[in-house]
Parts: sequence; C-alpha cells; structure tokens
Amino acid sequence: MAFAGTNVSLSQPDITQKLTERIDDLKQRIAAWGKRIQRYTKRSTRFNQNRLFQSDQKRLYKSLEQPIVSGTGPAPNQADTVAFWRSLWSEPVNHNEGPWTKVVASQCAGITPMDPVIITPDDVAEAVRRALNWKSPGLDGLHHYWLKGFMVCHAVLARQFQEALNQKSLPSLFTKQTKPPATAT
Repeated sequence: MAFAGTNVSLSQPDITQKLTERIDDLKQRIAAWGKRIQRYTKRSTRFNQNRLFQSDQKRLYKSLEQPIVSGTGPAPNQADTVAFWRSLWSEPVNHNEGPWTKVVASQCAGITPMDPVIITPDDVAEAVRRALNWKSPGLDGLHHYWLKGFMVCHAVLARQFQEALNQKSLPSLFTKQTKPPATAT
C-alpha cells in the first residue's frame, strides 16, 4: 500500500485516475469541513451577541462599533483622502439630462403636493410614550424616561422639529458626531 488507508498502490495500472479521485475526495471533505466551521462560527457569534444583548447591551453595541479590519496594507493618508473628496465635490455639476426626465416631470405634474406636516406637542408625547425607558440615550444624553416625565419639554421639542421641517435643514446638534473620528496613524 502506497497510501495508508486507501486501496491505491503504485503498481496498479490506473494509478493516476485513482489518485485524482482521491484528491477530489479530500478536496470535497476539506470544503465540507470549511462550510461546517463557517456555520459554527456564525452560530456561535449570533449566540454570543444574543446573550450579550440580554445581559449588557452597552457592551454589545460597543463591540459592534469596533472597526472591522479588512485590509492588511497601510491606512490611507488623511490629507490625501480629504484632498481627493474635496476635488471631487468641488467640480461643478454638469449632468446630461435625457428626454426621460421631461416624461417623468410631466407625469409628476398632476400629483398633488403633500399637506404640510405640523408637529404638535401631543405628537412628541405620543412618540416618547412608545419609546422604551432605559434604552441608549441620544446625543442629548437623556433617556426616554426623563423625556416622558418632563412634559414641559414636549412643546419645545415640537417647535424645534417643526422649525427643522420648515427650514428644510437640520440644526447642527441633530448631526453632531458622538465621538471624534479616529485618526490614521
């Protein structure tokens, strides 16, 4: 026996065919084991995340925020990245609008515009009422429990949301980052 555990010996006339079959068989076994390991890894990750969600949600969300390292090369230079996007976005827009845009515009001409949205303090109270008390707070750092209790804030929040809708732009506090972006080293 040339290969332990097989019926293949070097003196057989069809040795190349049997070796090819054996190699294919081993490749399939390796592929099956690889898929099995992938399924196990996914299931294990899902199980650990579910357990962590039930016990310590803050730690789960922090672990999900960790960047996934996908490349092995050096990180791009921040100045080069900024220069690239700045040059791209500073170009004047020069689109070649096709005839289909006129067709779409004529089809949309008959659509009646949506009634203006008016946010009332009751709308804010209803939205806050349905929110869970101690889930992660927003940028303001307030849990929903406190927003439910301070009903005086509902009118102010309704006014701020209405102003944001009327101005068609968000105040800077709505788009503020919670932590500074990581710098490339």
